Amino acid sequence: MKQRGKKYLQALEKVEKGKIYTKDEAVKLVKDTSVSKFDSTVEVAVRLNLDTKKADQQLRGAIVLPHGTGKTKKVLVIAKGENAVKAKEVGADYVGDVDMLQKIEKENWFDFDVMIATPDMMPLLGKLGRVLGPKGLMPNPKTGTVTVDVAKAVQEVKAGRVEYRTDSYGNVHGIIGKTSFSEEQLKENLDAFVAALLKVKPSTVKGDYVKNVSIASTMGPGIKIVVNSFDK
Repeated sequence: MKQRGKKYLQALEKVEKGKIYTKDEAVKLVKDTSVSKFDSTVEVAVRLNLDTKKADQQLRGAIVLPHGTGKTKKVLVIAKGENAVKAKEVGADYVGDVDMLQKIEKENWFDFDVMIATPDMMPLLGKLGRVLGPKGLMPNPKTGTVTVDVAKAVQEVKAGRVEYRTDSYGNVHGIIGKTSFSEEQLKENLDAFVAALLKVKPSTVKGDYVKNVSIASTMGPGIKIVVNSFDK
């Protein structure tokens, strides 16, 4: 059994066992139970009633959070011509085409968090799939990272876009900010995250779609939230 530190156990005492909290209570509590010395990341875990063996119930997408994630991401854009120029203009950290792909392949270079590519560059990216895929860096149309509008994609990532995908159990995990955020900011980011999942509910889902929602800070305990508090 995993040994927990003294600070974690003290934080855990603040969370009532078996209780499911309102959004307001949970957000306040996630800040109070942060045990790290640094500005902790706040994560959300949503358990969905999905059968991920069915293709239409394997969810994947991206959400632009109202208040960002509190982390600045380095963006690499694979594009040519006017698209490359636009990407530089809006603040992409790295822009290139074959040169950047060769740098990744030959130098094992990964000094970026997100890769965005134009559709015409995807054939060149194919052979790097085995390297980029496992790292979660392969551009994908579903997450908006394969697009003709690279400027918009770069701006969204810089503004705090987070990607999500269901795991084999139908769970979705995501970042909704930092413990230094105000309660209102965290709440609005949380609402936006859950709303995005509700929007892509597969029509084939039977029964309750959202089974449970919980939030936690880095190294802090999980806090369950009343599911119907997200109903629109």
